[in-house]
Amino acid sequence: MTTRYARFVAAAMLAAACLLAPAAAGAAPLPSTVESAQAASLSRWAGHVDVYRSGVFSTQKTFLWCTAADVQIARNIVRGASDHSRASQSSYFSWMRAHNRYNIPVSDGVDPQGWAAGMRNFVDPRYRLATFRTYTTALRSAVTSLRLTNRPVGVLVARGGHAWLMTGFSATADPAATSDFTVTSVRVVGPLYGLQSRNGYDMPPNTSLSASAFRRFFTPWHYAGIRMVWEGLYGTVQAAPGNPAPAPRAAAALHPPIPAVSRPMPPVGSSVTGAGPQAPAASAAPASAPLAVSESAADRSTGRLDANVAAVLGLAALVAVVTGVVVARSRRGAIGRPARTVRTAASRPGSDTA
Repeated sequence: MTTRYARFVAAAMLAAACLLAPAAAGAAPLPSTVESAQAASLSRWAGHVDVYRSGVFSTQKTFLWCTAADVQIARNIVRGASDHSRASQSSYFSWMRAHNRYNIPVSDGVDPQGWAAGMRNFVDPRYRLATFRTYTTALRSAVTSLRLTNRPVGVLVARGGHAWLMTGFSATADPAATSDFTVTSVRVVGPLYGLQSRNGYDMPPNTSLSASAFRRFFTPWHYAGIRMVWEGLYGTVQAAPGNPAPAPRAAAALHPPIPAVSRPMPPVGSSVTGAGPQAPAASAAPASAPLAVSESAADRSTGRLDANVAAVLGLAALVAVVTGVVVARSRRGAIGRPARTVRTAASRPGSDTA
């Protein structure tokens, strides 16, 4: 019996080692059901998604405030609000400039990092900057995020010279259920509408564009005068699916401007090349950086790893308890019974004694 339980303990320890090895080595973690559960809670797929509603649109109050107006519009969509004030746009712009990556002139506005920080702080904490090497990959990622989170996606257009929101799309299949889909059209909101409408910059809110027409506007990042880490990449600001979003910050919680830590988006003005009127000063940022593919994948992987470790620790504790019981009882004899007294022939009844 002792040998049988020793084998059980050894098998349990081997199972624990098998579970721990991939988690410690960073190998494929146990699959998570977060995405599937979230997909199950979504509205029924009807071939398209559209989160835009009447009353949410705001025209940017100056040519520099496209990202600030986008934050205001996205906030209106998410909160069910209708704020169109100049004061809010001004506050968003100042806050985001203070969170830019590069210290560039005010005339160049807000850069992608600053914009992502603003969307995260004022709209939904799940927003992240995600960059991609190809148009198709960027587009597919953007619509998948929109479908899974019901949050508009920020899109860098005109080589980074302007910023739009993607508020809807149509596709051949549901991105929440399969990766085998083709995006056929998108819906976009450009905050210049009402201030300027020229060469597509900007069209009426929630305009539908075919995927091929959208490609004309959604182009790789370029900033003249300095090579930024996003050079040549397609940039989006999208909410990472997975965790429920906490309530967005109230308007009263706007942070005051923080002095000189900035990196802005090149203005549009009369040009849509993405090159600002003045070259930005270089920051201490590295000359190159790894491709910032959606941070949501890393977040989900970390969550799975934590779950694996917890499971292994629990199993290890169980093995330790069983091992202790085996050792304690083996000292008494067979498991579950007290040790038997061994009788000699002399002690047995009826035996002959000398």
